[in-house]
Amino acid sequence: MRSHLIDTVSPVGTSAMNESPESQSSASNRYGLAMVVLTWVTALGLATMYFQEWLEERDNPNRVVHGVITDGGTREVTLERNRQGHYLATGDINGRSVRFMIDTGATTLGIPAGVAEELGLEGGRAASSHTAGGRVQVFLLNLDSVGLGNIQMRDVRASIIPDMPGEEVLLGMSFLKHLEIVQKNGTMTLRQN
Repeated sequence: MRSHLIDTVSPVGTSAMNESPESQSSASNRYGLAMVVLTWVTALGLATMYFQEWLEERDNPNRVVHGVITDGGTREVTLERNRQGHYLATGDINGRSVRFMIDTGATTLGIPAGVAEELGLEGGRAASSHTAGGRVQVFLLNLDSVGLGNIQMRDVRASIIPDMPGEEVLLGMSFLKHLEIVQKNGTMTLRQN
């Protein structure tokens, strides 16, 4: 009688042993498929990050601006031209990072309204300005500080341009007029004595 009881009572947790080979195979297939999908999603995510980095580097080869100080005490920054022929560079306004586009045709720093809002800048007196797109209304202000690499300036004239698209700040002559500018072979060197 004792052997009869042992035969009819199954131990707890043996339900997997009672599954058919087909259901075990199906579970393995689902697990394998999930791992393949996870691998592809991870690979695509990494490829997207790499491609985004490559595009940013191509658009703005001066994301990190290095400056030097010559023996005579001159501060110097050299920028590379991007594929579109522009000089873009990461700099700062009032200590906050921005992307500049060097624009020797702009009288002041031209700041898109969206960027000004992000930086917490408020325009002062309204004025009108001539741009490549025609006459526009701008709001004038002075910035506490503007920096590009190791070149720093205080109390720089700027204008907030409400209808200006994009996120680049035009680094105009209110900053550049204090520098020596040399452009050759796809580079621009800015020197501050």
